[in-house]
Amino acid sequence: MVELKNGILEVKLTEIGAEIKSVVKDGVEYMWPGKEIWFQTAPMLFPICSSLKDGKYILDGKEYHMEKHGFTRNTPFILESANEKSVTYLLCESEETLKVYPFKFELRIVYTLDGDKIKVEYKVKNKNDRKMYFSIGAHEAYYTPEGIDAYDVIFSEKESLKSSYFADGNVLNSTFQLTDNTDTYHLTDKVFEEVDSIIIRTLKSRSATLVNRETKRGVKVDFPFASSFLIWHIKGANYICLEPWAGFPDVEGTDHDFTKKEGIIPIEVGEEYIGVHTLTFI
Repeated sequence: MVELKNGILEVKLTEIGAEIKSVVKDGVEYMWPGKEIWFQTAPMLFPICSSLKDGKYILDGKEYHMEKHGFTRNTPFILESANEKSVTYLLCESEETLKVYPFKFELRIVYTLDGDKIKVEYKVKNKNDRKMYFSIGAHEAYYTPEGIDAYDVIFSEKESLKSSYFADGNVLNSTFQLTDNTDTYHLTDKVFEEVDSIIIRTLKSRSATLVNRETKRGVKVDFPFASSFLIWHIKGANYICLEPWAGFPDVEGTDHDFTKKEGIIPIEVGEEYIGVHTLTFI
């Protein structure tokens, strides 16, 4: 476990999945502790986000199988460097990853404290002699001890949001309306009786703020890298996940071609992709 401190935030991270486990500000814990209903806190998703239809994809005519959200969330990273305000974790390919994802890569996750902010950088380098394909995403779970009905998600732009339905490992073509030309979405536990998650395919906003309507406690998530945005919760649990993804679940009617998967990122030989999102605790 690595601890970062800057006099404002106290942050704990683990090498397993390069995952944030705790963020404390003014004596208040902001992260779900990872217990009972769901035992993780903030897994990082790579090289896919969500699940594959039938658990498989096809690349160069060969079929591969991969578990939901890829393999990084349960994999030990190397602690490459650390000081009081920043840490860098590194993951490279292995015999096990090559069985499910036939690419050589360097994946670095860099966390840096800046006042009341945590800057999160995703750095993905292609070490192959051919184009590489991947998705990457965040899955931070924020603690809502009062229950999620006490919270709003406020977007940086007015949105008419629609969520896709998710079933049998893929996104269906049908949608349901969340908001109509407003920046505020009122969270309710009841919604998650009917849907597994809120899946927003596109949105104008580049940030979303989770805030308690009475205490004003919350977190602002800036996500310039993301192409889609998800909100996930298990009914009755005291957390909500705000998930910016550079990726997307498999869609209804997919032919499993990995190179054509919605949200997939191509990266050329020797090049490095850098994506950034920032968490501001308020």
